[in-house]
Amino acid sequence: MSTTLFQRLMPAAIAAGMFASTLHAAPAEAKHTFSIGDEAFLLDGKPYVIRTGEMHFARVPKEYWRHRLQLLKSMGMNAVCAYLFWNYHEFEPGKYNWSGQADAAEFCRMAQEEGLWVVLRPGPYVCAEWDGGGLPWWLLKNDKIQLRTRDADFMKASTAWFKEVGRVLGPLQVTKGGPILMAQVENEYGSYGKDAEYIGELKKALADAGFNIPFFACNPAGDLRNGARPDLFNVVNFGRDPEGAFKKLREIQPKGPLMCGEYYPGWFDTWGSPHHKGETDRYIKELESMLKAKASFSLYMAHGGTTFGMWPGTDRPFKPDTNSYDYDAPIGEAGWTGDKFNRTRELMGRYLQPGEQLTNPPAPIPVAAIPSFKLTQTAPVFANLPEPVADCDVHCMEYYDQGHGCTVYRSDLPAGPAATLKVGQVHDFAWVFVDGKKVGFMDRRTRNYSVKLPAREKPGRLDILVEAMGHVNFGKEVHDRKGLYDGVQLVGADGKETALPGSWLVYPLRLDDAQLGGLKWQTGPAEGPAFWKGTFTVEKQADTFLDLSTWGKGVIWINGHCLSRFWNIGPTQTAFLPGAWLKKGANEVVMLDLLGPTQPVLAGLEKPVLDQLRPELDFANQATAYGKLALDGVKPAFSGSFAPGGDVQLVKLPAPATGKQFCIESLSAHDGKQFAAIAELDLVDPAGNSISHQSWTIGYADSEEKKAEDGSATNAIDGQSANFWHTQWKDAQPAHPHRLVIDLGASATIGGFRYTPRQGSGNEGGRIKDYRIYIGDALVK
Repeated sequence: MSTTLFQRLMPAAIAAGMFASTLHAAPAEAKHTFSIGDEAFLLDGKPYVIRTGEMHFARVPKEYWRHRLQLLKSMGMNAVCAYLFWNYHEFEPGKYNWSGQADAAEFCRMAQEEGLWVVLRPGPYVCAEWDGGGLPWWLLKNDKIQLRTRDADFMKASTAWFKEVGRVLGPLQVTKGGPILMAQVENEYGSYGKDAEYIGELKKALADAGFNIPFFACNPAGDLRNGARPDLFNVVNFGRDPEGAFKKLREIQPKGPLMCGEYYPGWFDTWGSPHHKGETDRYIKELESMLKAKASFSLYMAHGGTTFGMWPGTDRPFKPDTNSYDYDAPIGEAGWTGDKFNRTRELMGRYLQPGEQLTNPPAPIPVAAIPSFKLTQTAPVFANLPEPVADCDVHCMEYYDQGHGCTVYRSDLPAGPAATLKVGQVHDFAWVFVDGKKVGFMDRRTRNYSVKLPAREKPGRLDILVEAMGHVNFGKEVHDRKGLYDGVQLVGADGKETALPGSWLVYPLRLDDAQLGGLKWQTGPAEGPAFWKGTFTVEKQADTFLDLSTWGKGVIWINGHCLSRFWNIGPTQTAFLPGAWLKKGANEVVMLDLLGPTQPVLAGLEKPVLDQLRPELDFANQATAYGKLALDGVKPAFSGSFAPGGDVQLVKLPAPATGKQFCIESLSAHDGKQFAAIAELDLVDPAGNSISHQSWTIGYADSEEKKAEDGSATNAIDGQSANFWHTQWKDAQPAHPHRLVIDLGASATIGGFRYTPRQGSGNEGGRIKDYRIYIGDALVK
């Protein structure tokens, strides 16, 4: 549909109530009406500004839901915005869980009791730094499925999910006297595709499921046109520059209230990268600008909480998210408040609507330390393997009905000289053992999928222990199957490849209750990958933060609750342990450590440690992983100048170029200073389609700011325009030229690229002016 036709239809669509019923025909029991007018949201026919904060019930212990909702209300919010994580409720096909921690209906009822409306975001895809963006792992058992498209298998599963959501939450719509005002269709689809018919089918499925409230779509400012429909209300997501983002929104939606679907007060953390903190002064200033404009908004996050257990996702191309989802939100991970909360509350108090008033915050939940204690029992992984599956080749975890955890692939290893073990792909980490002795590792971050094997005088046993760290939650890379695939080969000194004997035993370590309950414990330490167990006592239930700094990499359980992953590289060195999950008296802790601890001890701290990086402990030595730049004698594929401002810019090359590495060389910046910054780089083929980031890594960056902020080079290829690569500025300020090289993992034909400048409303530092592009197979050695 052309922009002109879209703009012509949009006002008529609003006036005709195409987004949803205007609710005048609501059931008799409905106490309120809600609709979308030409200039404002209308609650009971009167203009209404939605001040909502995002909070995910799966990331907050159920025992604390009311406490956190009361904090949200006391901060000045009049609504709570909530995702549904499809895979959380349907971990196995057709088996739904809406009880306990997953009781979404109870969460909505509790919000209503606390005087909050609910904005529902049911998916099917939600992102949210959650495993697979909420898409169930079992969809990937179908190797032909095309997620987030009109693929018949995906739509069948998504429609069934919406039908179940309608059954559970349909009765809680405002049309039936409940708190749910609006429902979102998909999530940031414009960053993924352009098929408006796909969005239309999902919209129809949600309506067929019994939802008759207004529907909306949210997208970043640069992606609003992709997949847009005139019969679906649009809101815009951003972390900076409300005025600029709302201008973009008005270009496709001339009428209707303005709303920011996600406004970012902070950001999330990934393993091995610096802890993020937001800029409170700018946040307050931009929030007030929206309030003055009577624009509605959702704070993402108002309270981030904790992504418990193995539910954290992975940013693209592969940046695993930490369990702490603190987000530097106004309400901290453990429900704490401080300056950002107080300033938000004071600001909201000046913009309350008639009849509204601020409530008092609830008392904080008690916090207590736990003295250091030892874990004295162990269960080695290789002595506690489950029943295997026999296979003639290796396959991904999903093929073996496994969604989380680890897998051991075992085969016979023939006698022979030293050789290299080579695997097509490893998702995500693998440790290789010969006759029980560790000989090397494989790492998806660096695409290191080979290990050197020693000479063998006799046949031996090969074990490959693979750990999955969460399915990618953004971009085309959500098609993220775990484990080993694309074959296992032995490569001799002459380079000749030989397939291993076609006989494998595959041991799925699902790390579920059944496996943990069957572990055979022994007293004393263990070598290599092992489970550890111990007990500690508490006199009262109080929150604490488990100090994991002496442990390597793995997962921890407390009293049967899968609490958290841990990884000694940081930045998170603690795990939030809710007091509600503790017992007075003895408590049991179980840990799986794939690397082994320096000391098998734990303690509970009164404060978290969220910002301690220890790159020296990274087994892949990520801190020095970049190669040597080799541009001498290489002719640029293109030279040009970017326009000023923060708009996404598409550059088409004069002729397609083929290579496995792409280098952008920044020669100058628009502000005349020596810095370079890139929010996002996306490469396109000659037809204009995005090239998958699945195998991308950063091959080289001449400079990154990692001390004063997270200016990591990987930020330029993660699909998130709210963060950015920035050259060093705190301890040193190297001058232009600056080079960033993307290694695609395989040769590709490149027709052009999209450059997203650092976002902001002014002349943000580091926005590139003059540049050169290089494409080749060996730009970095």
